[in-house]
Amino acid sequence: MSTLASFLILIVSLTALVVAYLTKQFQKENLIYLNQNQMKNSKTNSKTIEKEKVVAETINGRFAMLGLMAAIGAYLTTGQIIPGFV
Repeated sequence: MSTLASFLILIVSLTALVVAYLTKQFQKENLIYLNQNQMKNSKTNSKTIEKEKVVAETINGRFAMLGLMAAIGAYLTTGQIIPGFV
């Protein structure tokens, strides 16, 4: 295995760990924010956002950023957006 492949595996592994950690942290922050907003909204009769939707959108955004970083990394290392695809 070449040094470039080893480096890319290391970068992808570190990125996956960071995404997992940040996802866990944002879930906690979203739950705290949601609980605070439910207290405010209980006095008024307005709709609240379900916590599942907030967490799902946050995770979706994190994976979109991971895909963008993967595309940039592939372009920088190979010169192609999808390596091996003509």
